[in-house]
Amino acid sequence: MLRKFTLFAAAFVVALQSVAAYNVVVPPSERRCFFENLEKGDNLHVSFQVGEGGQLDVDFWISDPSGSLVEDATKSASATYNHEARGAGKYEYCFSNAFSTITEKVVAFNVLVVKPYKETGTNKIDPLEQEIRELASGIQEIMNEQEYTIARERTHRNTAESTNSRVVWWSLFQSGILFLVCVFQISYLKRFFEVKRQI
Repeated sequence: MLRKFTLFAAAFVVALQSVAAYNVVVPPSERRCFFENLEKGDNLHVSFQVGEGGQLDVDFWISDPSGSLVEDATKSASATYNHEARGAGKYEYCFSNAFSTITEKVVAFNVLVVKPYKETGTNKIDPLEQEIRELASGIQEIMNEQEYTIARERTHRNTAESTNSRVVWWSLFQSGILFLVCVFQISYLKRFFEVKRQI
């Protein structure tokens, strides 16, 4: 009986939360917007990390159904925002690359919508269920941190590969210049010591 209840509680907790992880490319001078339909009291959790492009920064904002800004950040490389819906409707969150005219940005982000548990007179919160809810929340936080770490690792790997490529090309360029200088010096010295015959 306890096992069935635990499985039911775990399934119930998972049903209360919807989570998604995405990667999006934001072209220069453009923005990418997404929507979530929330009920009053729902908690919208958005975390993002710019993985590639320029100075690794984007503008970000969340607006409520009336169009008012509830969260915003300018030229951020990464951030985490939690917003509790004060009213039902369509909430919009956007990533903007409007300040860049050349470089596109790659943004990895996670979205988590947590619906509050509504207790009624006949439906009391069980301590075991509360513990499971807290564990599920902790697991989600760990998953968000893993996504953040993966995005940071990808950024550092791209930087290292770019630096390595530049070093290789610079070394080849220097080797080419050294070869040309050697050929010039050998041919010049050869002509300098050539004996000119008189006929």
